[in-house]
Amino acid sequence: MNFILHLGLGSFHRAHQAVYVHAMRQQGTTDDRDWAIAGGNLRPDMAETIAALQAQGGRYTLETVTPQGERSYTVIESIQRVIPYQDDLAPLIAMGSDPATRIISFTVTEAGYYLDARNELDWATFADLRADLAAVKAGQAGHTIYGGLVSILRARMRSGAGPVTLMNCDNLRHNGERSRGGLLQFIDALGDQELRAWVVEHTRSPNAMVDRITPRPTPDVAERVRAATGWDDKAALMGESFIQWVIEDDFIAGRPAWETVGVEMVQSVQAHEEAKIRLLNATHSCIAWAGTLAGYQYIHEGTHDAAIRQMAYDYVTDDAIPVLLPCPIDLERYRDVVLDRFGNPAIADTNQRVAMDAFSKIPGMIAPTIRDKLARNASFDSVAMLPALFLAYLQRWHAGQIPYTYQDQAMDPAMAHAICDAPDPVAAYAADTTLWGEMASHPQLVNALRKAYARVVAFVAQRTSA
Repeated sequence: MNFILHLGLGSFHRAHQAVYVHAMRQQGTTDDRDWAIAGGNLRPDMAETIAALQAQGGRYTLETVTPQGERSYTVIESIQRVIPYQDDLAPLIAMGSDPATRIISFTVTEAGYYLDARNELDWATFADLRADLAAVKAGQAGHTIYGGLVSILRARMRSGAGPVTLMNCDNLRHNGERSRGGLLQFIDALGDQELRAWVVEHTRSPNAMVDRITPRPTPDVAERVRAATGWDDKAALMGESFIQWVIEDDFIAGRPAWETVGVEMVQSVQAHEEAKIRLLNATHSCIAWAGTLAGYQYIHEGTHDAAIRQMAYDYVTDDAIPVLLPCPIDLERYRDVVLDRFGNPAIADTNQRVAMDAFSKIPGMIAPTIRDKLARNASFDSVAMLPALFLAYLQRWHAGQIPYTYQDQAMDPAMAHAICDAPDPVAAYAADTTLWGEMASHPQLVNALRKAYARVVAFVAQRTSA
């Protein structure tokens, strides 16, 4: 049996990568069934879900929902080993250093890579990254993606278990290259030249694009699963019917025949990656921030609000599509499919889930379009609406008026409060290098944000008075 060790058994992995491996195993040939997933977490989170998966032998039910509200149920059986959490990560390290493990994949969210605008590890901002480096230097297991991988790869190197592919499954542009760069920087900070040389020679890090809307599971999902299947599944989850995975075919120790179950194996993922990040992810955040400001709870509510939908449509049409052309993808059709997906009320995806991590999403998903427009000396009024929406959202957070807990690993709360308290919040916001990098305080950026923020204030005022 060949294994994929997956770090991060969250909803997205179980509704996406695990589904493709399940579909392949269901084809029934010996080669197809010779791949399975072993999974666990680097941190002591999701304890109830991990316990449920252990009790159920890794099995769980996935409910899928079409935009027309049609529901179907599949028992996913590709996770053959559920690895319990231990602070020393010993079970994960043992699995990662087993010769049967050919791929180590991971989902830790964009902010979990701790990279700044120059793709360098941001040691100054992230105390947990510094603490992880100190722990690994002291001979303890690491709990960031880099510290965890170092702990696993050191053991693999010493045991002679052979090469392994490191497969990033997060919404990070050039995700394989960037996570590999972060890993090598972490190893350099450790001063472990032997490990660095081994990683360079014995691992590969293909870029990939992943896509499926997967809300956090709610109790009603388990209730529908029980009604439909008769199984009291404690790890049930739900996702939309749309699913996509595009991977660069660069694997050093073999891989499943994913192309037989709809995965697109390509030489370069760049066109798909840019389309997804700019047309889907950025638009998703736009609707979440605007929807929260308008008093909505769910993404589909904002998508069906004419004014919010127009903001998203204009951003893509006026600014995102022009800088991506020429492109092998029909971007106008892609835009329309995305908005149809976001409008699916059966998904019940929350603004809270999508609005999070703006301090990594703005530089990764939105600033590149502004940068491209600046390079063309073109206006960017439509894309400027997105960060302007977040500034208004941030002002609400500052005042304690967001109706849910806002989570953002890359945000310095003191700095965010200072932006909101500044005599000129727009200028202070435009000056933040975490968000804007080398564009910080650019006169055209400041001017565009000022105009967009005035439009957002008017939009909010209209909703407040309605």
